[in-house]
Amino acid sequence: MTPALPLSGSVATDSAGRRYRRGALLVATSSIAWSSAGPIVRLVATDPWTTLFWRSIFACLSLLVYIAWRDKRGIVGAFRGIGWIGLLLAACFATSMTCYILALARTTVANVLIFHAASPFIAAAFAWLLLGERVRPSGIAAIVATLCGIAIMVSNAVETGQLAGDLLSAVMGLGFAATIVLARHRRDLPMTPATCLATGITAIVAYPLADHPFAASSTDLALLAVFGIGQMGLGLVLFMAGVRLVPAADAGLISILESVLGPFWVWAAFGEEPGIRALIGGAIVLIAVILHTLAERRAAEKRAATFGNAGHPI
Repeated sequence: MTPALPLSGSVATDSAGRRYRRGALLVATSSIAWSSAGPIVRLVATDPWTTLFWRSIFACLSLLVYIAWRDKRGIVGAFRGIGWIGLLLAACFATSMTCYILALARTTVANVLIFHAASPFIAAAFAWLLLGERVRPSGIAAIVATLCGIAIMVSNAVETGQLAGDLLSAVMGLGFAATIVLARHRRDLPMTPATCLATGITAIVAYPLADHPFAASSTDLALLAVFGIGQMGLGLVLFMAGVRLVPAADAGLISILESVLGPFWVWAAFGEEPGIRALIGGAIVLIAVILHTLAERRAAEKRAATFGNAGHPI
């Protein structure tokens, strides 16, 4: 019986390793899918509101199909449990998505994605103010560094005439931060139906502001279908599947791929350069995100080791 013990441990370790690798691959693939937003927006000839309308329609339909396939309660049952917090979360996420597309039309992809990368720190500040969650010294340092990086980026935007785009990016970050805080406040909230509702709200808001959305060319509609189904819908499904298999800190670290690859795609394909100060400010924000995420990972591993050895659930 003794030789069986290391074999059992080895099998368990291999199984855990396979789960981790599968989860990391799923999160990385979702980040790659999300990073395609910039090139798609640069390729389509539709106005921003038409882009937003069709992206939301295609994303909403794809998420409805996913909910119907996955949830045994059916589509109506899946939406029934979101409550008023879910409605508020959907409204915040819809605001963030709207500003995201509008900002991409008014500033560089790099600037938009850096504001998006900074949103977890804004969420941490909100959670401290509204939920009383403690912010560690490493988190405070990351927030200060992020604000400095954003200030450098915005100073560049004032000179290049992209301030409106950066302000929209800031509202996008605030909206996404509010989404994170609401999700933390109610951890049992079904996120897929709430996200699907957000896309529906976005489509309703965008339609009257769009410039003849049904006159879009077949090429643009094909690109917008990829935008809604692949970039958003599939990206979200892959991320939700992967994040269940890896620690949250690791998922956050892998997700930084989106902020790195997004500007690279538009630079390689369209020669879009964000400018030296935007690069410096963005680098400060990304370094703050990476260092903070690594610190959170070490803290989580330490807690797991302490409570695990004490026999507490992890």
